[in-house]
Amino acid sequence: MRIIIRTNYSTMSISDSLKSNQVGQLYHEHHGWLSGWLSKKLGCPHNAADITQDAFMRLLLKHEALKDLTTPRAYLVRIAKGLLIDQWRRQELEQRYLDALSLHDQPSSASQELQAIILETLLEVDAMLNRLNPKAKQAFLLAQIDGLTYQEIADIIGVSERMVKKYMATAMLHCLLLRRELNEART
Repeated sequence: MRIIIRTNYSTMSISDSLKSNQVGQLYHEHHGWLSGWLSKKLGCPHNAADITQDAFMRLLLKHEALKDLTTPRAYLVRIAKGLLIDQWRRQELEQRYLDALSLHDQPSSASQELQAIILETLLEVDAMLNRLNPKAKQAFLLAQIDGLTYQEIADIIGVSERMVKKYMATAMLHCLLLRRELNEART
């Protein structure tokens, strides 16, 4: 049975409230330590503060994580490392995008808003590609970026042409699903 509490501002179940209290206690006990650890790693207290907040938000969103949490600092470090990797991947992709823009003779006439949308879309595509089987990702990139034939791709990654077709079908399905998600998010 799930008990629901309704207030003027939100709806929260008792289990959500208990989980929130657990995260609040973990926040109180470990926030300073995690922020300091990240600050030493990053050399920037502002970025460390942002990632610390994101780590506790992730913890708050995890339903099962708090049940058997015996080593909170190790778990928080694991979350923070994942967030750092995401941030570095995002920065690398953004730099590649800016480098690609700088290769054009004419400066980009795209507004800051359009550039932000393009970058966000690139990040979504990158995340989608990272969810694919590594060979499927490689096949998709070889076809879409390098313009190789399926047989050429098969020779490069060491699979049959039929397997490349399966990889491409999977990647295209993921692209269509991403497109639908992005369209729904914009409406």
